[in-house]
Amino acid sequence: MSHNKLIEISTFLSPELIERKIYLIRGKKVMFDRDLASLYGVTTGNLNKAVVRNLDRFPAEFMLQLNPQEFKNLIFQFGTSSWGGTRKRPRVFTEYGILMLSSVLNSDRGM
Repeated sequence: MSHNKLIEISTFLSPELIERKIYLIRGKKVMFDRDLASLYGVTTGNLNKAVVRNLDRFPAEFMLQLNPQEFKNLIFQFGTSSWGGTRKRPRVFTEYGILMLSSVLNSDRGM
């Protein structure tokens, strides 16, 4: 990997950026599937497909799916545009789930 690529990735993964993507849901610090997809350089759809193919590797301590009320609150907070946005209940991942994603995704970026 070239030096410029390392600088680009390390800048992209600044602690401040990651901290802004951490939410507290059900008393757990989590990150949303869409944010992790962006950090790993894959689409949200591909991230979720990889999770579905490997569900046995994601116990409840690793991953949650928002319930309908949490999802409704999320849409209210973040909004949904006519061209896209959050339409399905997203998955959120704990620290252990994020580490497991590293092993199931085909991505050049690691966390």
